[in-house]
Amino acid sequence: MLTRLSIRNIVLIEALDLTFAGGLGVLTGETGAGKSILLDALGLVLGNRAEAGLVRAGEERASVTATFEFERLPQQVADVLDDAGISIEPGEPLILRRQLRAGETVGSKATVNDQPVSVALLREMAGSLVEVHGQHDDRGLVNPSGHRALLDRFAGADTAGVASAWRDWQKAREALSAARERVEAAREDRDLVLAHLEELTSLAPEDDEEQDLALARADMQKGERLSGDLEDLRHLWSGSDSALATLRGAARRLDRIAEEHPLLAEALAALDRAVIEASEAEDRIEKAAEALSHDPMELDRIETRLFDLRAAARKHRCEVADLPQVARDLRARLDSIEGGEGELAALEAAAGKAQSTYRERAEALHEVRVAAVGRLDAAVASELEPLRLGDARFRTAVADLPEDRWGANGMDSVEYLISTNPGADFAPLAKIASGGELSRFILALKVALAEEGGAAVLIFDEIDRGVGGAVASAIGERLARLADGGQVVVVTHSPQVAARGSAHYLIAKSSEGLVTRTSVSLLSDEERRQEIARMLSGAEVTDEARAQADRLLEGV
Repeated sequence: MLTRLSIRNIVLIEALDLTFAGGLGVLTGETGAGKSILLDALGLVLGNRAEAGLVRAGEERASVTATFEFERLPQQVADVLDDAGISIEPGEPLILRRQLRAGETVGSKATVNDQPVSVALLREMAGSLVEVHGQHDDRGLVNPSGHRALLDRFAGADTAGVASAWRDWQKAREALSAARERVEAAREDRDLVLAHLEELTSLAPEDDEEQDLALARADMQKGERLSGDLEDLRHLWSGSDSALATLRGAARRLDRIAEEHPLLAEALAALDRAVIEASEAEDRIEKAAEALSHDPMELDRIETRLFDLRAAARKHRCEVADLPQVARDLRARLDSIEGGEGELAALEAAAGKAQSTYRERAEALHEVRVAAVGRLDAAVASELEPLRLGDARFRTAVADLPEDRWGANGMDSVEYLISTNPGADFAPLAKIASGGELSRFILALKVALAEEGGAAVLIFDEIDRGVGGAVASAIGERLARLADGGQVVVVTHSPQVAARGSAHYLIAKSSEGLVTRTSVSLLSDEERRQEIARMLSGAEVTDEARAQADRLLEGV
């Protein structure tokens, strides 16, 4: 509940600190005393738009701070804070602050428990914290967007299953749509993919093939360059007049005379070594010639193969070494295209099943809503007569939505309709009811829905305007009933309503020279008696008015 409201430099309020308790709090005062300023200040801290005229004249800054205390935070509030990364410990108060800076364009800053937040975050939490109903209220129960949730709470409907089925259906539809796009795009490319795959399959590139071919080609080209020199060397080493034949002939001659002198034997040994080295050189030359010899047709084949591989690599914008992987990727892509029909069939079946599940749950929720309509309408109708709305009728309209408007809340639209005169057609609340009637209809609805929860604080702004006597007393009794175990604040001109309050605040305006101030004070029992007497009699409080005030206070 709201436990404290602190206002600084808002319009006529210079400094104000109000404490609130549970139950029914009433605010009274002369017309023009500034009750609307108080509500505007509260609206600021709940995320309403900041107007330039809200900052008190002559001041540079203004602020409003609202403190709420809960045994457990409302779930929506907890979710919003969790998404914003703000942690509130159990039992810790929730402190909302809005600060304004004067100027042609009003500057605004918001915090939650001293942590900076956006004004939009305040608005997200506002609906679970405070609900304001006035004669010109265009939110809350007047706005059909909230009617469905109120009916569901009244009916005790489990909407989580429908919301879950809706999310599952949407995911299945998205997966099916994405798959269809992929398959359609793939079908358009199928002929090109198939042609590329056939080319690479025919080419059959192998891992490291380019390197092996390049090395082989380099060896063949080298042999081609050396072939003339090697042929000349062969002539030098072969034939009867070659250097090797001359060495061997010399060795034979020297062998015949080597025994004649030791130096000749040494010469023969050296010559033999030369013959051996020369023979080994001849063998090496022969082997090199064989190694470097090549088939010109093989060289042409290798060069053609390298050209084809490199042309394919340029075509696919990759390295030759990547061609085997390109071929595998093309095969996988073709398999995907060919297997796409099977995938689509499976996804279509999944989407159909998800839709059926959603429809089943949404239709069951529809039945729960329809079953609750009669009970809600009867509960509201029972409240209309005491509120001087005996000729009025109330109806909850549940209608089927077109499929394009189905959602996580089901397939129904829900709207509260009224007829204020016998025989008149039913129409939305805001279009038919006058200001006073609208407020009383809202009160009747709130009483009917009281056990189904809602905002932590209910505020009614002059809900009793234009009525008095028994009707005002009935309004006060219902407001007190709403406040039982909760918190309701009402701005009222009715002494019958004021007498029902568990706390009574007086809003007053005073002037000192050119300075006008609005103040709010919590009344003592005697002050409260005097204020109710004033409300009964006007400017001059009579003993009769005081006696009537006593009777009102004793009657509650």
